[in-house]
Amino acid sequence: MPSNPRTFPVLLLFLMLSAAIVPAQQAGGKSAQTGGASASAEASKYVGSDTCKGCHEDIYNAWAKTPHWKTTYLKEKSGGSAMHSGCEGCHGPGAEHVEGGGDVTKIFRFEDASTKEVDARCLACHAGAHPNFDRSPHAKANVGCTTCHSVHPTKGKEEEKLLKVSQPGLCFQCHSDTKPAFNMPFHHKVNEGLITCSDCHDVHGTFNVNSVKSTADQNMICTRCHAETRGPFVYDHTAVKTEGCVGCHSPHGSQNARLLNMPSINPLCNQCHSGVSANTVHGMNAGSSETITCTDCHTYIHGSNMNVAFLR
Repeated sequence: MPSNPRTFPVLLLFLMLSAAIVPAQQAGGKSAQTGGASASAEASKYVGSDTCKGCHEDIYNAWAKTPHWKTTYLKEKSGGSAMHSGCEGCHGPGAEHVEGGGDVTKIFRFEDASTKEVDARCLACHAGAHPNFDRSPHAKANVGCTTCHSVHPTKGKEEEKLLKVSQPGLCFQCHSDTKPAFNMPFHHKVNEGLITCSDCHDVHGTFNVNSVKSTADQNMICTRCHAETRGPFVYDHTAVKTEGCVGCHSPHGSQNARLLNMPSINPLCNQCHSGVSANTVHGMNAGSSETITCTDCHTYIHGSNMNVAFLR
């Protein structure tokens, strides 16, 4: 019995806490042991990329020339777990596959998997770079990652970004309806290699029509190259802000100069400005739109810092 009665409640509380802590520590220790055993059992299912190389040397050597090898195998060799790197980072644990003498049913084979299953494997690492892929037109059309990419190419030289075929040939395999536009008299220099499809389109999906890349000002897809039309201007051309560049231009190719949607400028302008024909300035004879071109006077058609009518 404590000499001071006031210390008794404190001592009693201490004893109660001690009684509770010891079982908890024991339980925690058992839990840690169980977790450690589980992790060890899981790790035993993986054999490492060097084991894979023993049977798949050609594929391994091709893979060793790719960015995937640098980011996964080197990670494995520097102490990373085989379950998150190397061959098994994509193909899953290989111990049963090896023990079965190469039993193909005991390993994840991309060629046997569905498009969705393959995409899920790729997006496990690449979801941050391609967050919109699942909702993209390509994904909805069952065009998956390995439709366009070869993870460890075994034929020919490695294409940029592991593409099976370089652009634009790869895109034209499906988009044959677009290919003729680049053979028109006036076209963007895609066939010539000056620009590529992916300069304007994000094939992995955006929130825009036709997977056109997203920018703060959607016209920046065009003005990135055509900087003289960028602005900002004191007087904006409303059509540029609302319809955008494609309101007047065909981006892939056209029979008309400057990729215009129509062969003559005046009918193109009159789609919106049909009322000007009743105006004395734009009527027959003096300054008539029938005899001169609109842009002869309205020179700064993309926008002006001097005149609301875009006059020169």
